[in-house]
Amino acid sequence: MLPVWLVWVVFRFVFGLLAGISRPGVEPLLNRIARTNPEMLGWLTAPLVLTLIGLAATVAAFAGVGLFARRVVGQRSIAWFEGLMERIPLVSTVYGSARKLLDLLQTKPGSTQRVVLIDFPHTDMKSVGLVTRTVREKGTGRELAAVYVPTTPNPTSGYLELVPVELLTPTDWTVDEAMAFIISGGAVSPEEIPFHRPGHADRPPTSG
Repeated sequence: MLPVWLVWVVFRFVFGLLAGISRPGVEPLLNRIARTNPEMLGWLTAPLVLTLIGLAATVAAFAGVGLFARRVVGQRSIAWFEGLMERIPLVSTVYGSARKLLDLLQTKPGSTQRVVLIDFPHTDMKSVGLVTRTVREKGTGRELAAVYVPTTPNPTSGYLELVPVELLTPTDWTVDEAMAFIISGGAVSPEEIPFHRPGHADRPPTSG
């Protein structure tokens, strides 16, 4: 039952957030409809019904924005909105950073794999990380990777590490597989995972 409970907790949290976006607008409307005929429509004010309808309204609104964004007028409206966000102090920093992170996660980060393992918090331990981009070290030109290391069980918090590309341990995981591994605390994982970098397997310690 534990996996079922974990799925319920995660989905309840996500659905609650989505329903909460539209509920302030949906709830007064449903209350007004229910008052017109309490005997037949009183069920509209039930908490579960309000949550489900709020969730449906939010999803429909997101879908509508997506369709609108595909039109020329929609693209111009989004460009105007982003320009407005960039002129608001503090909001421009948060919005711009979030937008760039989402854009980076949809593109291939240069010569590295998206999901990697890094030596963190020390060389005898590995952490799962997502490469967001690659840069060059000033002076030497060495390639560095910006790696976001999510935490368990909440992957929205984590650490940002700058790691030389040659110290990354590549994987063949997708982002979805990595997220499942992190959220489940390692319970959802393939039977075999890489630990050492190709050609850099650690040798057992010697005595003396």
